[in-house]
Amino acid sequence: MHFEILVEDQSGKKMLEILVPTMIGEGHSYKITSYKGVGHIPTNMRDTKTASNRILLENLPKLLKGYGKTFAGYGADFPCAVILVCDLDDKCLTTFTGQLQAILDACHPQPETRFCIAIEEGEAWFLGDIPAVKTAYPNAQNAVLNGYVNDSICGTWEKLADAVYPGGSRALSAKGWKAAGAEKSVWAEKITPHMDVENNASPSFNAFKTEMDALTA
Repeated sequence: MHFEILVEDQSGKKMLEILVPTMIGEGHSYKITSYKGVGHIPTNMRDTKTASNRILLENLPKLLKGYGKTFAGYGADFPCAVILVCDLDDKCLTTFTGQLQAILDACHPQPETRFCIAIEEGEAWFLGDIPAVKTAYPNAQNAVLNGYVNDSICGTWEKLADAVYPGGSRALSAKGWKAAGAEKSVWAEKITPHMDVENNASPSFNAFKTEMDALTA
């Protein structure tokens, strides 16, 4: 199986570049493409005319149509799948997944596709493995980590910042969104190598793992 994995930002790519090889094992291949934010599904699901903006959801209709045509040309001897990994943020999960499925349903032919949504944000997958966080950041705030409810809607990246960043999320936010984005990439580089994919308390991470396991079985 070959995987085309689409993620919304660079920190997500850094995390998956480390995790995916351990999850799929030998005999499979993958390519991870990062975008400059998740954005919004286009009105009426029309193809965007600004593909160069590199915003994930705005380009998704065109991307899935392209993958569908490309995969169809490969035939059964080279099975492929698209894996979309993005944050739920403040959206309704049922509504959002329905919108994503509608984009896929409009593709003829349809590429094999899985939608894997981190709830609330990708940092939930780090916080699902507290030992990994503690290994990467031995001085992390235990009170913050122990008070986190997995996959809760609570300002997830801020919660992780409160646990591991000097001065917490307030200090990091004060530096602006670029600094926050850069720090998220640092978390991915430092925490992910210590993660145990077989023991993660995040339901959304386990849903992602289940999809990957099924496709590689």
